[in-house]
Amino acid sequence: MKLIRTLAIFMAMVLAAAAPPVTAQDYDDLLEVHAELREFMVPGFTASVVLDSGARVGEVYGDALMQEKLAGLDRFEADLAALDVANWTRAQQVDYLAVKSLLNGYRFNLEVLRPWKRDPGFYLDPLMKVAFTDLSGSEDDVAVLRARLIAVPQMLDAARANLTEVAGDFADLALHNLENSDGVNHYHPYRAVPPPGIIGWYDDLLERSLTQRPDLAPDVRAARDALTAFRDWLRADRAAMTAAAGVGAARYDWYIRHVRMIPLDAATMITLAEREHERMTAALALLRHRNRNEPELSLSATAEEQRAKIAETDQIVRDFLVREDIITIPDYVGALGSNTPFIERPGGPNFWEQIQFRDPIPDHLHAVIPGHRFDAAVSARDDRPIRSQYSDGGRAEGWATYLEEALSITGATAHSPRADEYMQIFGIFRAARVPADARMQQNVWDVREAVDYMKAKTPWLDEDVARVDAEIYLRRPPGYGVAYTIGKLQMDALLADRAVQLGEEFSLREFHDRFLANGRLPIALTRYEMTGEADEVAAFWNTPPIPQP
Repeated sequence: MKLIRTLAIFMAMVLAAAAPPVTAQDYDDLLEVHAELREFMVPGFTASVVLDSGARVGEVYGDALMQEKLAGLDRFEADLAALDVANWTRAQQVDYLAVKSLLNGYRFNLEVLRPWKRDPGFYLDPLMKVAFTDLSGSEDDVAVLRARLIAVPQMLDAARANLTEVAGDFADLALHNLENSDGVNHYHPYRAVPPPGIIGWYDDLLERSLTQRPDLAPDVRAARDALTAFRDWLRADRAAMTAAAGVGAARYDWYIRHVRMIPLDAATMITLAEREHERMTAALALLRHRNRNEPELSLSATAEEQRAKIAETDQIVRDFLVREDIITIPDYVGALGSNTPFIERPGGPNFWEQIQFRDPIPDHLHAVIPGHRFDAAVSARDDRPIRSQYSDGGRAEGWATYLEEALSITGATAHSPRADEYMQIFGIFRAARVPADARMQQNVWDVREAVDYMKAKTPWLDEDVARVDAEIYLRRPPGYGVAYTIGKLQMDALLADRAVQLGEEFSLREFHDRFLANGRLPIALTRYEMTGEADEVAAFWNTPPIPQP
């Protein structure tokens, strides 16, 4: 690392001495490339785009158009390569690397992931949103729903034509989700007994339409019938759907480095995560000993009790953040809600609820304030052309996971000793995700093996939460499952760097404020901008070709 850092600093000095001063026009060229790239890559690869494309799925995601998009990336890569960034400010260089990672990600989607050809869930995911529609809305809302319902049969027909390289794990997950509740149900309308999967939700929509909007019933029935036909097609052809779901070991490492811009490979991340798992498991045992005379916390029995716990927790957290000078809470940040609704399940609380219904503070710090929802409120005020459009999962989850242990250490849980145990259980689960993510993407494990591993490694972890997590980390672009623990470790390292650099001048509040102000960029880029240390970003300037399978 010292050699890399020395070389990187030396090269930067040489280039800076030889290069002319940077002009505003140079950076404007980058902004232009970024804007044109985003426009060129519509459609993208998200559920909302699939839903909006409706019956045009076959055209929008056809082989000819996707090959045209892939070929078009060559021009953007040449445009980026032509920019002489050596004498730019660190902030401008970071923006350049952010655009480079976006471009690399688009190429990987088009060359490797190709969800429109490999993953039936690519087409099914947005259809849940349609089935959740409240039928008491305005006539304009009903008109939008009708148009989407009408598009479903045509969209699924086009999907069947596109899906020529379906991975076995993706097919199995789609079949499961068509007929089974995922058992987690966050952000779903509440049902004491959730409908059985996507088809079940369309049955629910049909039942509601028959009483509230009978004029919609034929369109709902046609959409539901199209879904059952899609399920039957998957069942009939499943034996031939044998492609691997993961991207393979070499491609995984390429993606981690050149898209997620994490300066590590899979083997290193697994080792780090295994050590974190051991450390936190040991810490849990020590905390259980410390708290051996403390009463166990009971689960909330009613929604009212849980709401009261959340309200009390929110006030405790906000008071702590201000009193202990942890982070600035801008005046525009008001109520931020909560992340875990109260759900009564026939089989009892799931993993998240086992903790949250006892004490909400672990997830409140992670997902509400100063974690995800607070982070989103601050980021929404960012009007910089590149950073306002960039949101890295490793940055988002690394920040939120870092907060759990960091704020526990600084005193946020002093009022609730058991909460420290729950923080460790959260961290244990997040560490177990890293091998699961990497080995599924390397095609070493299938979903079942990843689920079994995480369950064996995590207290209270249930089948449904483990399966949903495995599905997320296999079906999303690679590396989301490692984002929590590895991002947290990157945050720890950045904190250490700044504390050493600034010495007695170090302020935790200023560190947190500056970090959030940098935007949702990969943490390695923020480290370079905040510290000037160039060793990690040295690996990002040149992008080799994506490895062949």
